[in-house]
Amino acid sequence: MPKLPLPLPTNRAFVVQLRAQPPGAPLAWDGRVEHVVSGQVTHFHSLEELVAFISRVLASGPAP
Repeated sequence: MPKLPLPLPTNRAFVVQLRAQPPGAPLAWDGRVEHVVSGQVTHFHSLEELVAFISRVLASGPAP
């Protein structure tokens, strides 16, 4: 019987919303991200800002 994957920890869950772009427009990293457990929210305007927020939240929380 195959092993089932371990459940994903909720303290590492985020909701990412990207701003809608006109048809044919290149992807713009512009939107909002929320850490599900803590409720921390920020708006971002680049992939770097998105990754920085996620990294900051994960670094400040308990180890998985």
